[in-house]
Amino acid sequence: MPTLLQINFRCNSGSTGKIAEQIGSLAIERGWRSVIAYARGNPKSQSELIKIGSYCSVFWHGLETRIFDNHGLASRVATKKLVIQIDELKPDIIHLHNIHGYYLNYKILFDFLKKYNRPVIWTLHDCWPMTGHCSHFAAVKCYKWQTQCFDCSLKKDYPKSYLLDRSKKNFFDKKNSFTILNNLHIVSVSNWLNEIVKKSYLNCANLHIIHNGVDIDVFKPYKSTELRVKYNLIGKNILLGVASVWGKWKGLDDYVELRKHLNDNYAIVLIGLSELQIESLPKGMIGIRRTENQTQLAQWYSLADIVLNLSYQETFGLTTVEGFACGTPSIVYNVTASPELISDDTGVVVEPNNILQLVKAINKLCSNPLKSSDCRKRAELLYDKNIAFQKYLDLYESLLINK
Repeated sequence: MPTLLQINFRCNSGSTGKIAEQIGSLAIERGWRSVIAYARGNPKSQSELIKIGSYCSVFWHGLETRIFDNHGLASRVATKKLVIQIDELKPDIIHLHNIHGYYLNYKILFDFLKKYNRPVIWTLHDCWPMTGHCSHFAAVKCYKWQTQCFDCSLKKDYPKSYLLDRSKKNFFDKKNSFTILNNLHIVSVSNWLNEIVKKSYLNCANLHIIHNGVDIDVFKPYKSTELRVKYNLIGKNILLGVASVWGKWKGLDDYVELRKHLNDNYAIVLIGLSELQIESLPKGMIGIRRTENQTQLAQWYSLADIVLNLSYQETFGLTTVEGFACGTPSIVYNVTASPELISDDTGVVVEPNNILQLVKAINKLCSNPLKSSDCRKRAELLYDKNIAFQKYLDLYESLLINK
């Protein structure tokens, strides 16, 4: 029985944590032993679990990041313990997801992986592995990462540093660590991200594209009107936005500005907001805290007339696809990976921050709705997790055969 080890800062929680869990579950079905190493929460999983570090180590990693801008270079003790556990486990395949998140020392990990000399798959869910600081650079149109990062304009964005700017040193530290493996396979979750990788120092790895998948048995059309009654949305056109963390680059200000240009027949519902953000919303907008209840989330997608994704930087755009699976079309900005998801019969692409064009697209879709069946069909054909994540199993098995 071959053994798969995945490493991610969460397991079975959040987008990347659920992806790791679903890949592990599929691997078990295919006769693999699945282990997931994680740092946050107390998850339930079908896979065996390894906890990385503690609350104190995460806190200390965050403190070092805030002062020294050395994210990914703390958590020394936790990572040394992890590599001992990996050596004892002796996995046949090691699959990395997000190795940032205040829990792992990438230099210690990659030095070990070099000696361990087994196949390593690394799914990129953002751009942090290719930069000297930030996890996304598209919104500020920064291209320093192609040659050498320095004087980072996003120093106070995640992972925040309030004092030092170590972006130049981080860039070369990452490059030196991430390019030492002979058997590294980089998986991009979109065509856009794959093109970014080709322009980075990671272009020396073996490059693949595997789109994210969704559970189409959970995300499916629901006909319940319970939420419409509960939130006093009878007779309203519902525009839905969903995010794990809302901020400037997720387009929160654009949703607020959009509200000013719509009449009372429309309601904007945003899921994933903090209490402070909810309190600041204007009339005609409904804010809901983040939920891990995927059935309830699917009910919101089904209830909505349009799923709006006004993000300025997406490496994939999972909320758009979850909406498709529930039969709901989407409007996205014409930036990064978002337009890849849209076809003529499932949504509209508009220019970023063009509120008037956005309003026109909303009115058009609400007056002449696209077919729910076409949206569902697109999700079934392209983004069913069982089809999408089978590509990982195919990759694992091909690497074992080659070995």
